[in-house]
Amino acid sequence: MVRRRGLPEWGEFVLATVEKITPYAAWCKLEEYPAIEGMIHVSEVSGKWVHDIREFVKLKKQYVAKVVKIDYQKNFVNLSLKRVSREDEKEKMNLFRREQRAEKMLEMAAQNLGKTLDQAYEEVGYLLQEKFGELFVAFDAAKKSVDELTKEEIPEVWVKEIGKIAEESLQEKEFVIKAELELKSYSGDGIDNIKEALAFLEKNGASVKYISAPKYRVDLQGKDPKATEKKLLEFLDNVVKDIKKKEVIGSYKLIK
Repeated sequence: MVRRRGLPEWGEFVLATVEKITPYAAWCKLEEYPAIEGMIHVSEVSGKWVHDIREFVKLKKQYVAKVVKIDYQKNFVNLSLKRVSREDEKEKMNLFRREQRAEKMLEMAAQNLGKTLDQAYEEVGYLLQEKFGELFVAFDAAKKSVDELTKEEIPEVWVKEIGKIAEESLQEKEFVIKAELELKSYSGDGIDNIKEALAFLEKNGASVKYISAPKYRVDLQGKDPKATEKKLLEFLDNVVKDIKKKEVIGSYKLIK
């Protein structure tokens, strides 16, 4: 489980699991801060009138909560559910999953050095969080250059392993955007015009495969799915508009 040292910050979103429910509050353990206890007062459960707190929180269920008050002497935090939007919840869960991935990489580095995950956190994990904010950010920086770790005075014994694991694990994923293109022509030089249009697509990095007259499959590969889709649509739009002038009927649709 992803862990952090110390107390969360005011306004931070945390993962809280309900351990006990009373008429006026839900008592929680914080998944990333195992030494810290949290409490959600009935007034912070929902923006609606709360007749029974159990209608809004369930025992052993995990929630994304916002830290609204901190007691540094008692290692205790007050939490709110009503101040968490759906976007906040989604973003926190995405960040947590990313940190889980980074923790697995930290564990792999530890195993290569004959150490446990607990030792890894004590020797370098908490330090990486302190210097980079998140474990994942630290591994991403190491993938680009281990000098980023050396500059932050990360122990040399860990720098090499973290850099190696980051390079192996953080390969950028390629996305393929697919489309079906139809080109019909009844003119004498229609075939040449169609070949010219397909050549334009291939010249711009697209892969073109013949399906059956008059259909073609067009694929474009890229690291950003939205940008790649936009680029493919622009290419196809240009083809259809240009080929229309040459008495060729063209149309296309994305394949999901």
